[in-house]
Amino acid sequence: MQIGRVGLGRMGANMAERLRRGGHDVVGYDRDPKVSQVASLSELVGKLAAPRTVWLMVPAGAPTEQSIKEVAGLLQRGDLVVDGGNSNFRDSLRRGAELEKRGLMFVDAGTSGGVWGLENGYCLMAGGSDAAFARIEPALKTLAPEDGYAHVGPVGAGHFVKMAHNGIEYAMLEAYAEGFEILEASTFELELHEIARLWNRGSVVRSWLLELAERAFAKDPHLSQLRGYVEDSGEGRWTVLEAINESVPAPAIALSLFARFASRQDDSFAMKVIAALRNEFGGHAVKTE
Repeated sequence: MQIGRVGLGRMGANMAERLRRGGHDVVGYDRDPKVSQVASLSELVGKLAAPRTVWLMVPAGAPTEQSIKEVAGLLQRGDLVVDGGNSNFRDSLRRGAELEKRGLMFVDAGTSGGVWGLENGYCLMAGGSDAAFARIEPALKTLAPEDGYAHVGPVGAGHFVKMAHNGIEYAMLEAYAEGFEILEASTFELELHEIARLWNRGSVVRSWLLELAERAFAKDPHLSQLRGYVEDSGEGRWTVLEAINESVPAPAIALSLFARFASRQDDSFAMKVIAALRNEFGGHAVKTE
C-alpha cells in the first residue's frame, strides 16, 4: 500500500524502511530537509493517491496537534490519519471526533519496539473503526513480528493500551534496577552481566529487558560512565492519573514514577527535612555541607 510518513526520526525512519522492505510505497516528510523526501506536507499529500493514508511519528503534544491539523486541512473525505506516537488517549479521542466531522478516518496506533524495531518488528496496538483498521492492516502486518499487532478497540483504545504498557514498563525497569543495585552493593564480587545472562536462561524473571541489561553490563560492568538521572516521557504519569480516576491501586507503577523524580535531585530538600527532624527529636547525627 501507499503511505505518507510524517516524522523521520529514529523510530519514524526505521518504520519507513521496514515498510519499504515489505514492498510498500512510502513517501516521507520531516522538518529536517536532509532526511525528507519532500519539501512540505502539501507536497507529501500531493504525491499520494486517494484514498490517502498519512501516518505521523512525531513527539506527543503540540507537535502532533499541529501536524494533524495541518495534514487534515490538506486531505479529503475518506482519507486516513494514523498517529503512531505516544499521545495521550484523551487527545486521541478528541482528535478522532474532530477528524470524523471532516469525513476523515483516524487510527491511534500505540507503538513499541524502540530502535530494534527495524529488524525485530514493532508491537502495534491500534484503535479505530473496523474500516480504518482494515485500511491500515497491511502496513501493520509488515511492521509487526508474527502476531505482533491487534485491533484493540475504538479510537483512543490504542493509545490507552500503550499508556498502560508503558506504566508496566516503568515498574519492571524499577524492579530490575533495585535488584541489580542490591547485587552491586553486596560484599560479593559479582559479575552483573553474567547474572543477567543466567537469569535469562529459564528463570521466571527472564525478558528482553534483561537481555538489554546483559548488554549494558557487558559494555560497562559498574555503569560508571552513566549518571543516575532518568527522564519520563509522560505515559507513566498518565497511567498513575488513570489509576486514580478509576480507583485502581497501582503502587508499584506510582512508586517507579516517583523514583524517576528522585533521580533528578542532586541533594533532595525532602531528605534534608528528614535529617533535620531526626536530629531534633532523637539527636541523630547529621552531615553538613
